[in-house]
Amino acid sequence: MSDLLIDRVQQNLRRLRFVRAPEDLSEILAQAERESLSPLSVLDMVLDLEVASKEDRRIATSLKLASLPFVKTIDEYDCAFHPDLDKTQVMSLFDLTFLSRQENVLLLGPPGVGKTHLAVALAVKAAQAGHSIYFTTMADLVAKLKEDESSGRNIKARSHSKAALVVVDEVGYTPIDRRECYLFFRFVSRRYEKASLVITSNKGFAEWTELFEDPIIVAALLDRLLHHSVIVNIKGQSYRLRGKGSSVRKATAAA
Repeated sequence: MSDLLIDRVQQNLRRLRFVRAPEDLSEILAQAERESLSPLSVLDMVLDLEVASKEDRRIATSLKLASLPFVKTIDEYDCAFHPDLDKTQVMSLFDLTFLSRQENVLLLGPPGVGKTHLAVALAVKAAQAGHSIYFTTMADLVAKLKEDESSGRNIKARSHSKAALVVVDEVGYTPIDRRECYLFFRFVSRRYEKASLVITSNKGFAEWTELFEDPIIVAALLDRLLHHSVIVNIKGQSYRLRGKGSSVRKATAAA
């Protein structure tokens, strides 16, 4: 095949907004010649390569727009570090059935046990499956909800509301007042039985009344969060302090 013809095919592929295929066309044609591939097989290779490339870019864009603090997968999570963890329950979440059921996932445990890692891994898996995702801390979410209220913005159009999966990290790290509690309750209510939340917290539900000033709203909030939910309790030591047990004990004793 002449270089002129190859150039023309590459230009036409670019006009069709193909990105990867024009760059790899020469290699594809060389492989086709070596393996005596049919024209249909060559076309299949070109299309398959471009579809895979577009999918990779879609996932990368989705992860970038989601405001994730980092990108990690379930394969990087050390379940063995927490022997009491129900690994079967955790792994079952990654079939994403909870999304189709509009269920919530609540990850509870002390700091450092990997709650955020699991939450991010679920978000990454959801993005790979084609779902829209958004990550926020509780503090940032409350700030956004207050901003939406004061500006009169349409909250339904905001990423933290319209995404199929929203991760709210660090619920319970700082107390919130009655107004903020109401805004969070309204946020949860809007998503109730419509879209899923993944929430991480270092506090048990009995302690939430101490964090939120209005116990009545807390009761209504938990009712909606827990009605359709999967609760994962993670016990054990902090990953970040792994291998530093003696140092931590000495520092604590010295203090």
